[in-house]
Amino acid sequence: ETENTLSKSKIMTRKTAILFALVAGVVAFPLAASAQSDAVPSWIKNTAGWWAEDQISETEFVNSMEYLIDSGIINVSSEQNFGITELTIGFIPSEKADELSAKAESLARFLESEFNGQVDVKIVVPTNYEIIIEGLKFGHIDAAFMDTGPGWIAHDRANSEVVMAEVKKGKVGYYATVWQRADSNYSSIDDAIGNKVAFTSITGSSGFIRPVGTLVDHGLITVEGDDIVALKKALDDAFEYHTFGGGYKAALELLLNGSVEMAFGSDIAPEKYLTPEQQSQLKKVDTLGLVPSHVFVVSNDLSDYTKQHLVDSMVKLNHQDNNQILKDIYGADALLPTTAEMHIGNFGQYLDLLPGIEQATFDKKNYDAPK
Repeated sequence: ETENTLSKSKIMTRKTAILFALVAGVVAFPLAASAQSDAVPSWIKNTAGWWAEDQISETEFVNSMEYLIDSGIINVSSEQNFGITELTIGFIPSEKADELSAKAESLARFLESEFNGQVDVKIVVPTNYEIIIEGLKFGHIDAAFMDTGPGWIAHDRANSEVVMAEVKKGKVGYYATVWQRADSNYSSIDDAIGNKVAFTSITGSSGFIRPVGTLVDHGLITVEGDDIVALKKALDDAFEYHTFGGGYKAALELLLNGSVEMAFGSDIAPEKYLTPEQQSQLKKVDTLGLVPSHVFVVSNDLSDYTKQHLVDSMVKLNHQDNNQILKDIYGADALLPTTAEMHIGNFGQYLDLLPGIEQATFDKKNYDAPK
């Protein structure tokens, strides 16, 4: 009797597993199988239970499944159903929009093939980030490449998802760094208070947001107000003199020519933008921490299935046959699946410490690279 009980138990377990596998197989059927559970008749649900308990034959159970398919309650299709016919992808605002758009067209054609020709892919290069973030929020843009700060704002304000991060030279970020001339002896970013300094731009991740956010966090800069005017006044109060160079190279050149005593930027900026002789005239004051690389963001309006298919397709750009498409766009080597919390993480807190940055980001035009 015990053996019979065990045998029946094994059979029932096996049938339950088959049932689960069958249902999973239908739902995961190439590209679109859907069931409206509310429309499933109660007798069908009972039939599944009876079959699992060996009270009816497999033929009777299969007949019930065929009924669901024939009546349209379960839809099995060999065609993918993405729920969209057009996919709009935004790119980081750039003064070289025409050049970038031409390069990005190869990405559009690649994605169209990945979506089996069912979705038209459109590339847009707006003049500022407000267009991208508002587009993500209201469904006019479905996905976008973005700098770190705007990516966090899109995640925080537009309910968008950060799904991928750019990888360059095996890294997913660069280090915010404070630079001084080789004959200076400053030892900490705190020494910038009351001094002459050069930033890259007011929306620069390593050239402004991280260093000023750090000084606010240290209690050395106090912002009294909640807009960009209050932030600018706090800068006037904190430094003897401050200026925005417009980029890494310009900020470092202001340091080299003696206009300022410290310049903010990235750890790789001198090597990338200065001559070996100029590099020898600089040394680090402080390394502040990692600034995350560019991100790829998707609108929350896309279905989970479409989001996942888009991410899976973008991952294929890492493959040798498709990698040149990615390199041509921004010089990235690969794209790594991630989340806002995992990739941007603590950097978001520095943005939150600086009132007015969101509007400044909206107004900022002509991004060539993270500043």
